[in-house]
Amino acid sequence: MKAAEIARRFRIDKPDTFRLADHDSGGTGGLDIGKKDAKAMLEDGVRTLSELQERLYADDRYAVLLIFQAMDAAGKDSVIKHVMSGVNPQGCQVFSFKAPSAEELDHDFLWRVARRLPERGRIGIFNRSHYEEVLVVRVHPEILDAQKLPPTFRRDDIWPQRFESIRDFERHVAKSGTCVLKFFLHVSPDEQRKRFLDRLEEPEKHWKFSTGDVAERALWDKYMAAYEDMIRETSLPEAPWHVVPADHKWFTRLVVASAVIDAMERLDLKFPTVDDAARKKMAEIRKALLAEKS
Repeated sequence: MKAAEIARRFRIDKPDTFRLADHDSGGTGGLDIGKKDAKAMLEDGVRTLSELQERLYADDRYAVLLIFQAMDAAGKDSVIKHVMSGVNPQGCQVFSFKAPSAEELDHDFLWRVARRLPERGRIGIFNRSHYEEVLVVRVHPEILDAQKLPPTFRRDDIWPQRFESIRDFERHVAKSGTCVLKFFLHVSPDEQRKRFLDRLEEPEKHWKFSTGDVAERALWDKYMAAYEDMIRETSLPEAPWHVVPADHKWFTRLVVASAVIDAMERLDLKFPTVDDAARKKMAEIRKALLAEKS
């Protein structure tokens, strides 16, 4: 099965009619794929991504930006680790965005992510991103009080304004040569509960557990409403959202890998060509090196 077909099933092409309830966190989008086949396909995908990344770096015209958003324990770190396992670290940058620093609060909310955009030829990964400003801040509007917003700011208008700013920002980034792909890893509350219990019961996973994660779990419905609104308002042809079932990690990884491969293949990346003069010079150098060896 081609990466394009898998990616298409989870890409949100009609955001106006998007409903999160229509997407099964434990499903496979109608694809007849089992765990064994998915793992084999992922291995092939990792090799393909490695080849595509080499061409991306050599071509040096485009960048790729992958944005991951999800509830806690949805598997963002795991997806990044497995999907990008074959990628050359020199051509990949990963950034995690937590609570803004004092310096970041002295700028607009997009400033800190704009500074971390990938260079041409590289893959950038945002593990959480500017979307926190329309997710956690929306669920906890009291956070706005620390953001030094001007007196003209009105709470009722801020979310449409931020959606508009995000759309404009991502369109600009895309037009400048960055392929933007966004992934919402859709985990169920039952599966999150199981993963929290794993972290509590296995000593080597204790470091992953935070009591704050459980407090946020109590606000599940508010978060789901915020995610639904976010995807409706910001899934663009130039920067689409993919709603990826996340209850089965093996399937989540396959979908993300397929979407990245599909997008990078459509960039038509090419190795630079050399002109006749350069080829002639290389032939002369080769001849001299061979003579030196003998």
